[in-house]
Amino acid sequence: EISACLVGSEMCIRDSSEHLPRHQTLGRGTPINPPNRFEQIRVEIDETALADLDPEDAIRPGPKTQFFDDDAQSILSRNDSPDVPYTYGVNPYRGCEHGCAYCYARTYHEYLGWSSGLDFETKIMVKRRAPELLRAELSKPSWQPEPIAFSGATDAYQPAERQFQITRKCLEVALELRNPVSIVTKNRLITRDLDLLGQFAQWNGVGVLITLTSLDAELAGQLEPRAARPQARLDTIRQLTAAGVPVGIMIAPIIPGLTDHEIPKILQAAAEAGAKSAAMIVLRLPFQVKDLFADWLETHVPGKKARVLSRLRDMRGGELNVTEWKKRMRGEGPHAENIRNLFVVARRRAGLQPDLPDLNCTAFRRPGGTQLDLL
Repeated sequence: EISACLVGSEMCIRDSSEHLPRHQTLGRGTPINPPNRFEQIRVEIDETALADLDPEDAIRPGPKTQFFDDDAQSILSRNDSPDVPYTYGVNPYRGCEHGCAYCYARTYHEYLGWSSGLDFETKIMVKRRAPELLRAELSKPSWQPEPIAFSGATDAYQPAERQFQITRKCLEVALELRNPVSIVTKNRLITRDLDLLGQFAQWNGVGVLITLTSLDAELAGQLEPRAARPQARLDTIRQLTAAGVPVGIMIAPIIPGLTDHEIPKILQAAAEAGAKSAAMIVLRLPFQVKDLFADWLETHVPGKKARVLSRLRDMRGGELNVTEWKKRMRGEGPHAENIRNLFVVARRRAGLQPDLPDLNCTAFRRPGGTQLDLL
């Protein structure tokens, strides 16, 4: 049932099927779809229609994930932010079924005409040509070998990867040409590719960061509903380490007033599992993610909502997000400084380094050429 009304110069569509009540979105990071800031037409929930739902509807599953072909014409994205330690990244998917409530990448879905809310988790763009495009990019005479980051925005090992295997096929290309890669993920699906990663490691061509937000399995399941649980991530670190793959952890995001007290335990647990390095990022909430995360707090930890948002504002000059380089991922002020100090001290006590060793770029070989054609 769909109805529409005019709101100023905008058209508002009320759709009783597009938005589902919370009990029908179990396993999703958010039950809502906020308006797309670029679109004049938006969808709103029809509360009266939801009130009339048959009680049996309460047990229906939430919306299924839909996959769409992404006709990308290039696959290497160039980064020039001084906050991010890589120049080139590969994102095999747009959107992410992990459904992390805090994910900054949600806002990118608005460029596709969708919402940063439930759409981001249920409408996934698949770059089927990514391996072909990556081979073409790395085969260019102008390509100078340097590490390529996987998961610069959405997780390259999200559930869709089990079906489509785009990430694995891209890794096969990079391995064949011996171009080093770095990977950040929160899914133990990465262990499927231990055969490839072990070969990269033989010539120091890979580094992996496993994201750990909390050791509390219940909290992690609410924050990151379709990602691996904390103990599974620690086990992933063990498996990667056993295969000779250099692995560190990324505590990202640290949520002040909710997860910051876990920093020492997370670092110690990661070190015991075999991690060699640790880095951190403080929560940032751009655009619609602010509203989505505030709604998540109200739903799951209402008693901590005011404290979390207050501390974030204290760290962001009164706002929930800032865009300035060197500030957006760190924050400023006493709370930010306390988090950094706690992290640095706990990292030292756990015996972890700030970074993994630099990757080897000298093993690169062009198709049909000699090793790098460098010498």
